[in-house]
Amino acid sequence: MTHEDQLLDKAINIYLTGLKGIESFISEPASEYNLSFEQFLILRKIINHPNIKLMDIAEQRQVTRSAVSRQLKVLFQQKYVEQKADPADRRRMFLVATKKGKDVESEIWQRINHRFANWVQIYGEDRADQFLTLFEDFNQQIIQGKIRKKEQEND
Repeated sequence: MTHEDQLLDKAINIYLTGLKGIESFISEPASEYNLSFEQFLILRKIINHPNIKLMDIAEQRQVTRSAVSRQLKVLFQQKYVEQKADPADRRRMFLVATKKGKDVESEIWQRINHRFANWVQIYGEDRADQFLTLFEDFNQQIIQGKIRKKEQEND
């Protein structure tokens, strides 16, 4: 087995156990409220950006409006978010978090914060910072770099 094969095996193992574990670790508090982590992040965005529109969220996330709409459907059903007409143009609708939505977001955020603080305490602040910096660099150069390259090829 070549060194490159060994690296690939290691990367696959990290993906299967580590990265999927991080996703579960982060998203579990939201799932207790029947929300995906994406839905939680959209709820958080709505709370932190008053009078945001569906189109704004789609642009920021670089996804289609219908993709955001599907995520919002659950937030509407759970009564975490509602729409409010723009007084200047009644055709434009703002997304607004309800009190229930704000309470749920606050509880989920506290749980995520608590989990993260425990992780940093166990792993160490310096090592956590190094890990996140390395992962951020990998994301920018490899993951986002690949996406940008595809976008340039399509222009």
